[in-house]
Amino acid sequence: MNFSTKSIHTGEKPDFREGASGDVIASLHLSTTFARKEVDTPTAGFEYSRSANPTRKTLEQKLAAIEKAEFGLAFASGLAAETGVLMALLKTGDHVVATDDLYGGTQRLFRKVFATNYGIDFSFADTSKPADIKNAITENTKLIWVESPTNPLLKLSDIAKIATIAKQNGIIVVVDNTFMSPFFQNPLELGADIVLHSTSKYINGHSDSIGGAVMLNDKSLFEKIQFIQNSAGAILSPFDSYIVLRGIKTLSMRMEKHAENAYAIAEFLERHPKVKKVIYPGLKSNPQHELAKKQMSGFGGMITVELKGDLTGTEKFIKNLHYFSLAESLGGVESLIELPALMTHASVPRKDRIKLGITDTLIRISVGVEDAGDLINDMEAALSVV
Repeated sequence: MNFSTKSIHTGEKPDFREGASGDVIASLHLSTTFARKEVDTPTAGFEYSRSANPTRKTLEQKLAAIEKAEFGLAFASGLAAETGVLMALLKTGDHVVATDDLYGGTQRLFRKVFATNYGIDFSFADTSKPADIKNAITENTKLIWVESPTNPLLKLSDIAKIATIAKQNGIIVVVDNTFMSPFFQNPLELGADIVLHSTSKYINGHSDSIGGAVMLNDKSLFEKIQFIQNSAGAILSPFDSYIVLRGIKTLSMRMEKHAENAYAIAEFLERHPKVKKVIYPGLKSNPQHELAKKQMSGFGGMITVELKGDLTGTEKFIKNLHYFSLAESLGGVESLIELPALMTHASVPRKDRIKLGITDTLIRISVGVEDAGDLINDMEAALSVV
């Protein structure tokens, strides 16, 4: 099956057995526990919803299918998924090489929880430069943790090259693929071992469910992460699983429209005299455009823009927008805009933010699926008052 067919049909087949209703979509199973006829035989393998739930199982099958993986796990949030991977694969004294401009919540988890409380060592490197990764590896390095594109600077890392370096050193590669979604990028096919998503973003796509996902091919790694998920109880609820299942059905159509709109807006902003810099992998002017074409089938719906001027002017621009809501998160059908320095990356020390290029005039835009002309007119009007 191709992507759109998988996103609709995987795990969801009408049940025509006696007593079944022939539902076209997966049912919402809210039960916390499942009765059995025999003491030693769980009904259809289900015992307790923390360990396994029919609705969540259907979602996990679909998540694996769209990311071209053997196994999928649905977590209570993206950060819960990250925590599950770290707890399953690391112990005190282990070392992780991570992308330097990771999402602020991930940095907080690494720096203030796992480093401070559990003695895990983290090195933050520019993973867009393979040489920097090699220099950061130590004898205790167990994971290379990559965001590509990064949040919020949309920096790309060559996943295939990183996977080669990792395999030479016996290291596991984890890729956060949230910004691209499985529709535009499949890190497992490029050599990564584990793929992470915040399903709250593009996979669900409607800003009404918090969730996370892990997809992978290695059965041993899957069982370790699944054990932690069950032990810690970091599972996605049946209702949220049901909501995400619904969202996935339109993922391919939504991603195509997100990318189409983002490209049009990026071109408009690149020409505007009040804009200092536009970062979008689909622009030919982007220094990583060729890498984007090599490892992605599309360029996504995220744009990062740096305006000329100062924080006051930037805030004035944002406040005069009508179709872009000032809000954290991304990947919904509605357009969102935010100031990373004061919002999503406020937990990152200021000196680190400035060093990375996250200035007070840097704006992150999640382009929705509205009419592109309306979005451009809205931005043009807002820029005119700055």
